[in-house]
Amino acid sequence: MEISSVLSLPTLSDHVLPYVQQGGKVARNYHQFNLDMKFHSSVKRIYPCMRSIFIVRCSSNGISKDFNLDVPNKLIHNAKVIYCVSAAMGHNKEAHPESNKRVPAIVDALDRLELSPKYRSSQVYEIQTFQPASLDDIARVHSRSYITGLEKAMSRASDEGLIFIDGSGPTYATETTFQESLLAAGAGNFLVDAVVEASHTNHDPPVGFALVRPPGHHAIPEGPMGFCVFGNIAVAARYAQNKYGLKRVLIIDFDVHHGNGTNDAFYDDPDIFFLSTHQAGSYPGTGKIEQVGTGSGEGATLNLPLPGGAGDYTMRSVFDEIIAPSAQRFKPDIILVSAGYDAHALDPLASLQFTTGTYYMLASNIKQLAKELCGGRCVFFLEGGYNLQSLSNSVADTFRALLGEPSLAPQFDNPAMLYEEPLNKVKQAIEKAKSIHSI
Repeated sequence: MEISSVLSLPTLSDHVLPYVQQGGKVARNYHQFNLDMKFHSSVKRIYPCMRSIFIVRCSSNGISKDFNLDVPNKLIHNAKVIYCVSAAMGHNKEAHPESNKRVPAIVDALDRLELSPKYRSSQVYEIQTFQPASLDDIARVHSRSYITGLEKAMSRASDEGLIFIDGSGPTYATETTFQESLLAAGAGNFLVDAVVEASHTNHDPPVGFALVRPPGHHAIPEGPMGFCVFGNIAVAARYAQNKYGLKRVLIIDFDVHHGNGTNDAFYDDPDIFFLSTHQAGSYPGTGKIEQVGTGSGEGATLNLPLPGGAGDYTMRSVFDEIIAPSAQRFKPDIILVSAGYDAHALDPLASLQFTTGTYYMLASNIKQLAKELCGGRCVFFLEGGYNLQSLSNSVADTFRALLGEPSLAPQFDNPAMLYEEPLNKVKQAIEKAKSIHSI
């Protein structure tokens, strides 16, 4: 049975989709595409990264995880960076910051800066054939009632063009949101497959990057939140544990907003260490430094709220004094990264002042941590970032860091846009976190 068939689904609880409203109509010309279970993004495309305009049908009892990688394994194993693109072109609301312009801007920048496979065929590999996550994969993080309720809500989205499924973002949905969200999560799982398989034969395997949307780190187990539908990185963490026995998963989240969904999913789990840096007082108001986990998971959550104005110097100190020693003590089997680029000084949704160079530094150092601690197994997941210029340049410089090439940040960052960082407040926050976590 296909999930697009009429199923006997429970009514969506009021607390899951309390803000369903009628919105503006959206284009529906993607109805003409209707693919089978396996998603081939290498078919004829309108735009190089419009993979996810296609409606993907999935078996209601899940997709077999024992599939073969439909890409040349040697090319993956020998690359330095592998990535999947799922742009969710049908999931869009005009003038909303989380729009379908984000991923195409990144893909354009990779081409413009000669970082795509077209220019780096032996170093950078795009996996264009991958499958959506199964419903069972999603259900390892999210409640069944939320999953089936969201699917059922797609019929209303089809009738009305656009609905709001969470009022705190607000988070919207169109008729393709359910399928495209499965595809975004599936891209992350597929990259876990590829990175883990490569690590069996290569001591320096490629780093994966899921250039996907909708983003995921705000989505809570019971529902959507903050532009996010499914917790892509949380789904991948459980997938790595379940399929490969990679028990100890380190999740680093440097988005400007606290990844409350990821935090909640693993708050009592000692085997997943969640480390978040975010702007103090920003949406969604969670991630207090005292929130460290509960029960057997106490100590496996590290939240570090940073004062407004914190920037490059701050994050270098945070990496050296918090991230690196925490990772070394935890000894992960794989590192997953919620890569949000909305802490950039040019981003409109917050007031930290990271630069393109900050993201280069983080990517370079995280890759080195993975090489030292877990055989190089590491996958990045796109989260926030809403200034298209700073987003695309910063992701491109992340690629350069993962390739081991010099940063181009001086070409992108204007020092005149920066102001003095609140280093006394930063030092106090770092010292408090070190004290709480005995670092």
